[in-house]
Amino acid sequence: MRCPKCGCEESKVVDSRPAESNDSIRRRRECIRCGFRFTTYERREELPLVVLKHSGTKEPFDREKIMRGLVRATVKRDIPVDVLDSIIVDIESDLRDHGITEVESSTLGEMVLKRLADIDKVAYVRFASVYRDFKDIDEFSAELRRLSNEQ
Repeated sequence: MRCPKCGCEESKVVDSRPAESNDSIRRRRECIRCGFRFTTYERREELPLVVLKHSGTKEPFDREKIMRGLVRATVKRDIPVDVLDSIIVDIESDLRDHGITEVESSTLGEMVLKRLADIDKVAYVRFASVYRDFKDIDEFSAELRRLSNEQ
């Protein structure tokens, strides 16, 4: 690590501890040449998540796009935004923990539905109706029956 004061490329680590967010390590370093102390942060390199669309195209994983869908599904439901955000964090963590860098949009949608079913059944059905593109009332009814049978 290069010293910000003198540019020397040699330093020693004086102290090391997890950062407040627990997703990086905070290191206090001291320059070997001039003795200047400075702080660096080390974090895991994460590969970007890519979503494979039905059309065969690829696009970057977009938290905001999922959040918009969740907000639409939970309109007039008593579900705090931080709960919706935790759904997204959980999905992203689940993918990264399993080393997945490319995920099909259908798999992503099912992951959202699984978590919504545990939180709010009405929001689940709303999200499913858009995600699964129900064509008529029969498809909607079939989804409601399936949801009732799972309980």
